[in-house]
Amino acid sequence: MTQHRPAMPVREGRDALTPRPLSVRRGVNPHAPGSAHLILGRTEILATVTLEDKPAPHMRGRKEGWLTAEYAMLPRATHDRQARERNLQNGRRHEIQRLLGRALRSSMDLRPFRNQTIYVDCDVLVADGGTRVASVLAGHAALHDFCDRLVKQGKLTEWPIRHNVGAISVGLIGTELRVDLDYAEDSTARADLNVVATDTGLIIEVQGGAEDGPVTPSEYVQLLTAGTDAVQRVMADLTRQLAAIQGL
Repeated sequence: MTQHRPAMPVREGRDALTPRPLSVRRGVNPHAPGSAHLILGRTEILATVTLEDKPAPHMRGRKEGWLTAEYAMLPRATHDRQARERNLQNGRRHEIQRLLGRALRSSMDLRPFRNQTIYVDCDVLVADGGTRVASVLAGHAALHDFCDRLVKQGKLTEWPIRHNVGAISVGLIGTELRVDLDYAEDSTARADLNVVATDTGLIIEVQGGAEDGPVTPSEYVQLLTAGTDAVQRVMADLTRQLAAIQGL
């Protein structure tokens, strides 16, 4: 019997190696010392930063503070209502939170925050693929807002963001390599990766794998290269937009 593969999703307005349009607003939450609303294609993330004057238990007595992240998806972020994620041990949520925490910690000099904990909360308002990579981008934007405010208030004398860190998804749709997959593409990809990297092309973390049979080493390298290149392009756009936004 002949097996019929699903048709390849059609991209509108961009080629295979072009990320989706990105826009960001910072300072959107009046109660948080740092916040950002980021849109990547049709995926929307609200990220907020909270500074708590209490060290994480494993950081007591250390010379630097700690940064941790939490991730959640609103019930109508998707086509069908999803139950609220009240179980903190939800496997997917826990995995994404750990990715966000590692990515954002790697961007920060936490020595100015000794005996303090930075919380970055990323909430998915609308999901259309790439929610974890969009959360890394939104988290970075919210941290930029947070640090800018502290510097302007005289609470920090040096800029604590050491690396501009972003992320992007990349996958194989049939034989075609595409970056920044939306939901339709992600659901049909035979292999996909989430690449976390700096705006200078340094790799922080790669997460993903093959869905429909193994990939060759050459294909993996091509995915990784395309991913780091796309992160640099996205971060150049994000950094430009953040610089254009007047500090509060």
